[in-house]
Amino acid sequence: MRHGFVRVGAGIPEVRVADPQFNVEEIEKLVLKAQAQGVEILVTPELSLTGYTCQDLFFQQTLIEEAEVALMKLMDFTRSIDMVIVVGMPVACPCGLLDCAVVLQKGKILGVVAKSYLSSYRNSSEKRWFSSVLDMECAKVWLCGELVEIVRNRIFNTPSCSFAIEVGQDLMAPAPPSVNLSLLGAEIILNLSADSIQAGKGAYVRNLISGQSARCICGYVYAGAGFGESSTDFVFGGQAMIYENGTALTENTTPGMEARMVFSEIDVEYIRNERRSNKLFCDAVRMLGNETCMHTDTDMMVRQDLELTRTFSPHPFIPESKEELTRRSEEIFRIQELGLAKRLKHTRCKTAVIGISGGLDSTLTLLVTVGTYDMMGMNRKDIIGVTMPGFGTTDRTYTNAMTLMKQLGITVREVSIRESCIQHFNDIGHDLTRHDVTYENAQARERTQILMDIANQVNGMVIGTGDLSELALGWATYNGDHMSMYCVNGSVPKTLIRHIVAWCAEVEKDDTTREILKDIIDTPISPELIPAGEDGEIKQKTEDLVGPYELHDFFLYYVLRHGFRPGKIFMLARNAFAGGAYQDETIKKWLTTFYRLLFTQQIKSSCLPDGPKAGSCGLSPRGDWQMPSDASAASWLKECENL
Repeated sequence: MRHGFVRVGAGIPEVRVADPQFNVEEIEKLVLKAQAQGVEILVTPELSLTGYTCQDLFFQQTLIEEAEVALMKLMDFTRSIDMVIVVGMPVACPCGLLDCAVVLQKGKILGVVAKSYLSSYRNSSEKRWFSSVLDMECAKVWLCGELVEIVRNRIFNTPSCSFAIEVGQDLMAPAPPSVNLSLLGAEIILNLSADSIQAGKGAYVRNLISGQSARCICGYVYAGAGFGESSTDFVFGGQAMIYENGTALTENTTPGMEARMVFSEIDVEYIRNERRSNKLFCDAVRMLGNETCMHTDTDMMVRQDLELTRTFSPHPFIPESKEELTRRSEEIFRIQELGLAKRLKHTRCKTAVIGISGGLDSTLTLLVTVGTYDMMGMNRKDIIGVTMPGFGTTDRTYTNAMTLMKQLGITVREVSIRESCIQHFNDIGHDLTRHDVTYENAQARERTQILMDIANQVNGMVIGTGDLSELALGWATYNGDHMSMYCVNGSVPKTLIRHIVAWCAEVEKDDTTREILKDIIDTPISPELIPAGEDGEIKQKTEDLVGPYELHDFFLYYVLRHGFRPGKIFMLARNAFAGGAYQDETIKKWLTTFYRLLFTQQIKSSCLPDGPKAGSCGLSPRGDWQMPSDASAASWLKECENL
C-alpha cells in the first residue's frame, strides 16, 4: 500500500539563455530520469523553457514563438508519460507578457498559472518585462492550438493528492498565494523559482520554505534556476528542495554546474491528519468565506507499489544531531523545572518527597527537583529522597540510589518494604512464593503509601517519576507508582529520558555524581519487584516483558502525533529499523502488544496527576489524549493480525 505517500521531484536542467530548443531537450532528459525513479509530479525552474535572464529579449516575438514551439515539442514527447510535468515560460497576452507555469500531462496542457508578485531590484525589475496576473480579470490565450485560461488560483487534483503552484517571489510576498491555495485544499505547493545566490540568502530561502510549509501544513517543492543563466548581474545556483510541514525531506542547495534532480515522497495522509486536528487551520478555512479557485483533474494512474526513498528516524523523539539533542535536553529540563517551581510556589510547599530506586526515571525526577530548588533559592535538605528496598532490589541500584542522594546533598531516608509486604500477604492470604501481579503490585502500592504518608508528615508533596512510555503501556501500578501529587516526567518518553540524564552527567561538575549517572544510564530497566538472580543481578527486565522501548516510543509517536493506522506504522518501522535491528515478526508482535496495552490500560491515563507538557505528545486527559477507558481495540488489532 502507498499509505498516502506521493513521490515528487524538483528538476534543475542545464539552460542556455534564449535557446528554447536546447532547453526543452534538457528538460526531456530530466523527464526520463524522473520517470525512471517513479516521480509522479516534476517541477522545473521559473521560465525554464527560455531561461530567466533573457531581459529585453522577452520583448522579441522570436523568443515568444520559439518558447511555444518548444512547449509543443515537450507535449509530443510526453504523450505516453503519465507523470505531471510543470515548466516555466513567458506567455503573451493582449495586455502584456505573463511569467507562467504550464502544467502538462500525457501531451495535454492541464492548466496555466501566472506569477502574481513581480520582483524589483535596483538594477533589474521583472515589471519591465512582465505584467502581474493580479492586473487582469481574465486572460484567455491560444497556446499550442488550445484556448487556455491563465489564472493565479488553480488547484490540480490527482487520485493521490491536490497540488497548486506559486511562481518565484510569490513566496516572499506578505500574503503568498500558497496560503489561500492551501486553505482551499492544495496539499502540495510547487514553486518554479529563479532566485539568485548571494551570501546568506540560501539560508533565508530555506527558512522561508520551511516556515511556509509549516504554516500551510503542506508539502513544498522548490526548483530554482541553475547554471547557464546569465551572470551579467547575478549568479544562479540551482537550489532544489522538498519540504513537508516544516521539515526538509531532501535538498541540493550547493551551487554547481551540472543538471540535478531531487525527489522524495510527501506524506499527504499526514498532512490531511494534521489539518483536521489543527483548529487554527480549520478556522482560517472558514474565514475564506466565499473565495474559490479553479480545479483541474489529472488523468493519472496511481501505482500501488511505492518503494520509499526517504528514510525515517528510528527515534522520532530524539534529534539526530548532538547539538540539537543537547539543546532539546536542556530545554525539556528547564520546562520540568519551571513547572515544578510554579506548583511549589502555588501550594507554598517547602518539602518534596521522591522515591529513589536507582533507575532512570527517579534519577531524572531527583535532578529536576534539585535544579528547581537551586533556582528558587530553597534548601536541598528539604528534598526527601526515600529508598525503599524490596524483594527485587539489587546492590547496584541500591548503592547508586544512596550515593546519588548523598552526593546531591538532600535528606536521605531508607524504609524497607519487605516486612510490611510480608505482613500484607499474610493478611490477604497470599503465598509469598507466588510471584504474580499481586506480589508485584502490593510492593508498588506499599511504596506509594510510604511516600504519601511521609509527605503528610512533613507537609510536603510527592513528586512522581513515571514517564510517557510507561504510561502509554500501562506499565505502572494503578494507584501505586501511577500516582503522585505532581509528575515531572509524564510527557517525556523513555528513550529521551536516557539522553536527558546523559546531558545532566555531561554538565555535572562532581566526578562521583557524574560516574553514578553514567552507571544508572547503563543499568537495565526494571521495576525490581521480582527477586534477583543467583548472581545478584536484575532478573526482571522490563523490555523482555513488554518489548523494546525504542520500538514502543516509535509506535507511540506515530499513534499520538499523527494518528496513523497500524499498517502504515508497521511500514514506517520497517523503514526506520532497516538493516536487521528487528525482524518483521518482531515489529508486528510488539506493535500488537502496544495497541492492546494502549486500549486496555487507558484507565490509568484517564486519571493522571498534573505535570508539565514538554513536547508535542502527551497522555494528559486534560487536553492531550482523551479516550474512553472501555473503547474497543478490535479494528486496530485485526489490522495488526493481518500485517
